[in-house]
Amino acid sequence: MASWASLVHSSHRKGIHLNDRHHHEHGHDHGAHHHHSPSGTRHRLTHLLTPHSHETADKLDSALESSARGMRALWISLAVLGATALAQAFVVAVSGSVALLGDTVHNTADALTAVPLGIAFVLGRRAATRRFTYGYGRAEDLAGIVIVLTIAASAAFAGWAAMDRLLDPRPVHHVPAVAVAALVGFAGNEWVARYRIRVGRDIGSAALVADGLHARTDGFTSLAVLLGAGGSALGWQPADPIVGLAITVAITLVLRDAAREVFRRVMDAVDPALVDRAEQALREVEGVREVGELRLRWIGHRLRAEVAVVVDGEATVRQAHGIAVDAEHALLHAVPRLTAALVHADPAPVPGEADPHHALAHHTVA
Repeated sequence: MASWASLVHSSHRKGIHLNDRHHHEHGHDHGAHHHHSPSGTRHRLTHLLTPHSHETADKLDSALESSARGMRALWISLAVLGATALAQAFVVAVSGSVALLGDTVHNTADALTAVPLGIAFVLGRRAATRRFTYGYGRAEDLAGIVIVLTIAASAAFAGWAAMDRLLDPRPVHHVPAVAVAALVGFAGNEWVARYRIRVGRDIGSAALVADGLHARTDGFTSLAVLLGAGGSALGWQPADPIVGLAITVAITLVLRDAAREVFRRVMDAVDPALVDRAEQALREVEGVREVGELRLRWIGHRLRAEVAVVVDGEATVRQAHGIAVDAEHALLHAVPRLTAALVHADPAPVPGEADPHHALAHHTVA
C-alpha cells in the first residue's frame, strides 16, 4: 500500500489543492487588517462570529474589485490630465511658448499611458484558460514596461528641448499666462501622481505606481516652465533651458526608480518581509515541524504561493491533509493580497530511510 506521503504528493502533482474543507468554511479580505496570527484569540472569535469563505468565487470577487479600483483610478486620472492639457494648449496657442508646448505634450503623453494600463486591467479580469493557466494578470507587467519607456521618452524630449532652447534662446511672451498654466500643470500632475501611487500600492499594481511616478515627472516639468518663465521675465533667457536640464536629471532619477520597480516585478521579485511573514505564520501551524522551500510570485497585483512543509511521518493522509489546509489558511491570513497557496506535505526524515524524493533527483537542475 502506498504511503500517505506519496499519496499527498500525487494529489498535488495533479493540481488538487489540499484545501477543499476550508474552501467551504472560511474566506475574507486579505488586506492590512488580517495581518494577525491565526492562533490568536481575536482570530478565533472572528471566525465564530463572522461567516466567510475562501472559495474561488470570493477570491475572484476581490481580484475584480482591485481591477475595478485600478480602472477607476485610470479614468479619473485621464479626465484630470486631459483637462489640464486642454487648458495648457489654449495658453500655448496665445503665447507661443515652446517650453509650455513641451509640458503640454508631456501631460498628453501621461494621460495616454492610461491606455496600456486600462488594457492590462481589462485583460486581468479574464478567467484563466488551458493556455494561460495563471490568467492574464502579467499583462500589467507589460504595461509597466510601456510606461517606463514613455518616461524615458519624456526625459529624452525634455533634455532635447532644453538643449535646443539653450543653443537658440527665444523670448517668452505672455509670461503671467504661461506661469498660471505651469501651476495648473503641476497641480494636476501632482494630484494624479498621489492618487495613482496610493491606489497602485493599495491593490499591489507596480504598473499603476510607475504611472503615478510618471505623472510626477511631468509635474516637475511644469515647475521648470514656471521657473524658466520667471527667469525670462527678469531678462535672463538662459534660465528656461538651464532649469529644463535640471528637470531632465530629476526625470531620469524617477525613471530609475520606476524601471527598478517594474524590473523586479517582471523577474518575480517580492519583498523579503513577505517571505519572513509567511514562514513565521507556517511555523505557528500545529503539526508543521519545518518549513521547506517557499516561493511567492506576483500575477498582476495578486500573489500566489508554493511551499513544502515537513510533518510527522506517521501521520495519516487525512491528518496530513488537515495540516496542509491549516497551513494554507495561515498564509491567506498572514500575507496581504495572497489569493492562492499550493502546500506540499513532506514526511519528517527517518534515519536510515531512503529520501522519498529520490526518484526525482535526476530531474534536478544543477
